[in-house]
Amino acid sequence: MTRKVFTKLLGLFALLLVFHTAVMEFVFRQFIENSSVTSLHRLGREALLSGVIALIVALPVAAWAANRIVRRLERVVAFARRIADGDLSARLDHTTHDELHAMEASLNQTAERLGQSFAEIDSRRHELAAMLDSMQEAVVSVSAEGQVRWSNAVMQRVAGTEIQVGRPLAHSVRDPDLLACVKGALEQRTVQSGRASSLAPGRTFDISAAPLPAGGALAVLHDVTRIEAAERSRRDFIANVSHELRTPLTSIQGYVETLMEDTSTSPETTREFLTIIRKSARRMNRLTEDLLALAGVESPDYKLARQPIRASALVKDATESLGGIIADSGMDLERAGAPDALVLADPDAMNQIFGNLIENATKYGKSGGRIRLGALLVEDHVEFFVQDFGPGIPSEHLARIFERFYRVDKARSRESGGTGLGLAIVKHIVQAHGGRVRAESDLGSGSTFFFSLPLAPTN
Repeated sequence: MTRKVFTKLLGLFALLLVFHTAVMEFVFRQFIENSSVTSLHRLGREALLSGVIALIVALPVAAWAANRIVRRLERVVAFARRIADGDLSARLDHTTHDELHAMEASLNQTAERLGQSFAEIDSRRHELAAMLDSMQEAVVSVSAEGQVRWSNAVMQRVAGTEIQVGRPLAHSVRDPDLLACVKGALEQRTVQSGRASSLAPGRTFDISAAPLPAGGALAVLHDVTRIEAAERSRRDFIANVSHELRTPLTSIQGYVETLMEDTSTSPETTREFLTIIRKSARRMNRLTEDLLALAGVESPDYKLARQPIRASALVKDATESLGGIIADSGMDLERAGAPDALVLADPDAMNQIFGNLIENATKYGKSGGRIRLGALLVEDHVEFFVQDFGPGIPSEHLARIFERFYRVDKARSRESGGTGLGLAIVKHIVQAHGGRVRAESDLGSGSTFFFSLPLAPTN
């Protein structure tokens, strides 16, 4: 392109020289034809005059041509500056088809390709950011100097503060385990693992920090709080079941060995031992049944045959079918009011719920002498209740009363034959119905257990 421009300028000057020669020839010819006396002095003056005339004509033409080229080159420079400043929409106007036209067209094509490339990169960056933000894991990227390059939305929430790009990670995150993993990945250039327990209150994260090929490191945090809670619950459950089974098994084994070793045991003592053995066996059988029932209601395959039933009918069926249990305990049954609103419920499951709650009331509220059943219509659901008038439950136990094997008074519960699973079974059945359970109690005034069922949809 430069060679073409140079050739064009050279041709322009050659044209000017030709024009100057033509003018000189014309002047000389006129001078010779009209003059009878040849004078060297006059000839030089005329030559000088012709040169001045040619120069006067040539200068504006050269200036115009040079100015035109300079303006186009200035537009090219301005275009290059806009591209350098990130304005990839800049374009050059090239209406004339000369040597600069090819350069301007190439520059426009380059700018267009750059724009497409940057648009594609920006689109992929947004897709990557959206993908990382949709992850359940917290992700943060740091530079080789330990400064934050990027973090997803989960990391921002976990940290509880704004993680600013360009600032050291330690300014926003104080967890020593996370910082140690990131530091190890930066310095040793190997994958580092750890566990953060102080990053967010009550939550635990598995950390995996890996070095990046271009320098820096990427840390991924996986929330294992629920997994740890489930594992802890599993260990506690196994420990509780083992403990509950060990007690009656030890009792049965001890009394059986005594009977086998001492053949002179009196019939009265033998009968007493056998009664204790039968009681322990019943306790084991009850525990086994409750464990099977709990496993059933906790299973994902647990199905309910729900149907529209009037709340008043459920309370009536419970008092009629379970009244004998209350009478055998020496307590009185009171049936409070219940609305006729329709609820979605499984009749067999409702019988199991009322049975567990009433049995619980007969064991721990017997001193009150009576049990009260009823239901209330509350907005979009019906709340059923079973109330006893016994000693009540301390407030610090109410939040955990529906946990498996949780007992307020462990000695008294085992003495009464309770397994510690009845209320847990109630909770899971109610939740399978889409309802909730809760308990209220005043020491010395008794306890009330509530469970809610949603209203049946009206057609």
